[in-house]
Amino acid sequence: MKLASLTLALGLGGLLAGCDQIPLNAADQSPATAATAVNDTSPVLATVNGSPITESVVELYEQQLSARRPGNPAGQDRKAILEEIINLELARQGGETQGLDKDTKIQLQIDQQRRAVIATAAIQHELNANPVSDDELKKIYQEQAPSGDEYKARHILVKEEDEAKTLIVELDKGADFSELAKQHSTGPSGKSGGELGWFSPKQMVAPFSEAVSGMEKGTYTKEPVKTQFGWHVIILDDTREASPPPFEQLKPQLQAFVQKQRVQEYITRLRQSATIEIKEQPAETADKAEPADAASGEEKP
Repeated sequence: MKLASLTLALGLGGLLAGCDQIPLNAADQSPATAATAVNDTSPVLATVNGSPITESVVELYEQQLSARRPGNPAGQDRKAILEEIINLELARQGGETQGLDKDTKIQLQIDQQRRAVIATAAIQHELNANPVSDDELKKIYQEQAPSGDEYKARHILVKEEDEAKTLIVELDKGADFSELAKQHSTGPSGKSGGELGWFSPKQMVAPFSEAVSGMEKGTYTKEPVKTQFGWHVIILDDTREASPPPFEQLKPQLQAFVQKQRVQEYITRLRQSATIEIKEQPAETADKAEPADAASGEEKP
């Protein structure tokens, strides 16, 4: 895990924010959905052909608007919001009159929205039931925050050891390291002379980190360094003492990381207790994206 690049992949708010869903009256629902009719006892603000629009519906719609438009505070124009909900309800009723609610694709969309909303609520309930403590976050911070020295280096990555040894001979004769990297390195960093920028040992695979840690500033490796990416010739340009960002600055990223772990554990438990039978794999689309090039990981060996 790299603290500088932690991101939360859950997308919990997005599942709800994109759905302008208006709770329906029990009388408007089919027998299959009537059993789960909303018990909404909030004041009725308007009716549309007999179907009520309540205070709770307006509040929910306000929350959805605020989620989609963070810059617009909720409650700024409740009259306009109510009018928009009335328009949506009219369109809904019109669609049902045309029988659109019986269309299979429409029913599947409704079912998927229901699945997403309930799943989001279940995930949020799990997170609320297992809150992340500061002690837990501080432990991760202490384990993962950069400490000790940081290094600024360049490298030349090649496939064969003999080629790396030949490049070292060229360096011994006074060849320019960056130019050799541009001509011979197989990794993306070769285009910029092998430049890797500043990094901590934890960011690199062990053989690379061990080699750099034992070097003096301005020197290059006299023997090729082998990693899972190939053979490296490394030059150490500079060192400095690591200065990790303060805990409070990284706390939101750390919390997001732990929450993601919580959700993964929750889903794993559900899968372990479930009976799942995959009858057939979904058909692949013609424009399916090509898999990412594994070699791109070379930038941080």
